[in-house]
Amino acid sequence: MDNSKSISRRNFVKFSGAAALGASFIKLGSDALSVPEAYAEQAAMPKTPDEAIKKLMDGNARFVESLKKSPRRTIEVREEVAEGQTPFAAILACADSRVAPEILFDQGIGDLFVVRVAGNIVNPENYGVLGSLEFGTLALGASVIMVLGHSACGAIAGSIEALQKGTEFPGSINNIVTTIGPAVEAAKDKPGDLLENSIVSNVKLGVEKLEGSVPVLADKVRKGELKIVGANYDLHTGEVKIVT
Repeated sequence: MDNSKSISRRNFVKFSGAAALGASFIKLGSDALSVPEAYAEQAAMPKTPDEAIKKLMDGNARFVESLKKSPRRTIEVREEVAEGQTPFAAILACADSRVAPEILFDQGIGDLFVVRVAGNIVNPENYGVLGSLEFGTLALGASVIMVLGHSACGAIAGSIEALQKGTEFPGSINNIVTTIGPAVEAAKDKPGDLLENSIVSNVKLGVEKLEGSVPVLADKVRKGELKIVGANYDLHTGEVKIVT
């Protein structure tokens, strides 16, 4: 589990292209392509949470079959989104170097608002995970949040070791392991592989925490403006499966 680089609040606002929640965000066009990526299909941005989920899963299907279109990765798109962003989905993924949402969902610049932390955990507010996801939906308009786990997750394996052997990990790593603990407890008596069961359990726990998060996320879910789903990524096959 690698430590991720932190960014200042000023840069966070700069990178988001929004200085306040009331700022206007530019609607991205779909025809500014050139060079090899010009052949990539430029479908309209999703209008509903269900359409957003389908767009993600269609992209993953392309990735699995090595039919990647690498859409919206041109100089023109880069310049366009520099003025503002309107991602259609927010992804809470593990920091694992093998789990890159923009690649495994075959999406382009500005399409996904990605938050990555070891174990894809929804931890206390001071970690910034919850606030980041709230920003991605409330300010930027993402209609879906996906909590994305993955096979052979080292953070989950560490939590299992802590539970079974009483191992304590150094520094803030132990905080991550401790946060995952309840997911391992919920999975320990289920038939099958404890690690894989715990990975899915951890995803489901994350979805549950987000769906109950007031006032921002729970309210948007209640109004039908937001869907929160859990999924698991297979490192070997490249396939993402919805688990909630």
